[in-house]
Amino acid sequence: MEEMQGVTSLSPPEVQTHNAEEKQLPRQESKDPRARKDRPFLLEWMRRVQSELVVILLAGLVFVGCMISPPSLMDDVDAAHGQLARNMIQSGDWIIPHLDGVAYVEKPPLPYWMIAVSYRIFGVHDWAARAPFALAAMLLCLMASLYARWAFNRQAGMYAGMVLATCAGLFLFTRVLIPDVMVTLCVCVAFWSFQRALNEDADEPHPRRWAALLAVTMGVGVMLKGLIALIFPAGGALVYLALTRQLYRRETWRRLHVMSGALIVLAIAAPWHIAAMLRMPPYFEFTLHSAPGQYHGFFWFYFMNEHVLRFLGMRYPHDYNTVPRLAFWLLNLLWLFPWSLYLPAIFKLGYEPVDRASRTRLLALCWIGFLLLFFTFSTTQEYYSMPIYPALALLLSGPLAAAGAEQSGWIKSGTRMLGATAVVALLVISAILYAVRGVAAPGDISRAL
Repeated sequence: MEEMQGVTSLSPPEVQTHNAEEKQLPRQESKDPRARKDRPFLLEWMRRVQSELVVILLAGLVFVGCMISPPSLMDDVDAAHGQLARNMIQSGDWIIPHLDGVAYVEKPPLPYWMIAVSYRIFGVHDWAARAPFALAAMLLCLMASLYARWAFNRQAGMYAGMVLATCAGLFLFTRVLIPDVMVTLCVCVAFWSFQRALNEDADEPHPRRWAALLAVTMGVGVMLKGLIALIFPAGGALVYLALTRQLYRRETWRRLHVMSGALIVLAIAAPWHIAAMLRMPPYFEFTLHSAPGQYHGFFWFYFMNEHVLRFLGMRYPHDYNTVPRLAFWLLNLLWLFPWSLYLPAIFKLGYEPVDRASRTRLLALCWIGFLLLFFTFSTTQEYYSMPIYPALALLLSGPLAAAGAEQSGWIKSGTRMLGATAVVALLVISAILYAVRGVAAPGDISRAL
């Protein structure tokens, strides 16, 4: 079992060496006494956050760089969500989004509000519509890095952020204007907040603040994509509490401040839902059936149709498909690529909750298991599993951070497989490019690419 390591700092020998260098080079110091005073602090700060800086830089290159690249918004959900935000600005109606004059209340409006704010700042451009999603992806990589650093060590934190920044799924699904990356960010912060509010190590100085942050992220998540932002963290946390025999302890619920947390969630999410219900009566309708020409109001369409009936596969109209269950599970190997080649290494880790590292790994398993099981009984799309990506990154970060003789044989095997895959991919791409070297490529797709 891996030993838990805290955040590293300068050891006494390094501090002495640094001070000695300062004494040997007095002429190179600034004449400003404030600069001389700040220099050790800046060096210490740079040393402490260098892993996070690497993660932010890498994520920025991937997500911000691709934010301004073609193709433009697709004539599907991309264009619809981008136009919804534009219509909000033009109409001044920030409660009920409209598309071609029709109320569009399948999802909460927070993503459209973010796009609209981006339009106001940068102008109406396709890259401006993508900006909030790119920033959310960068924040997700940073939060995963900080989470892994807190749970394991600094090196693990850097690997967790790198896994998310470079995996195929997060890149592909952030090229489309869907709020799932924002929901994933909320879920990641919610689980980290839950673990710190629970304070199982009895060393957390401000557990109540983390309990409040847990409620805030769940409330914001509801405004991003509905009630699943409550279900995912709550479900995974309940499984974890049951496995660690804390579910029926009064102290557990006292630490989580459930009542005050519920009030925070309601304060964030309830106002828009109430305003939308008042704008689109009837207020309460619970029928499970509908037909052309029937109108049931916001409550029925949003809560019954888009939540309950969609989960049961009975949503009206049935204008969507679903991914087969086995494919939904196995496709995560593709979405996590190239890091999925290292997944066998997580089976040798310790999950008995005896320290912070093992408890984090157990919570990550509960997180992954609950979400995959939830969608096993529901209609699914490929990107619905995105909220498990941070949990997979946490599990992989420890084995990847191990060095030398401590490194797992599965990690070494995964590296060799990755190298072989890269060579084969290079040969195949070269062969394809050679085969089509004389073929003309006119049309919209060639210009977009």
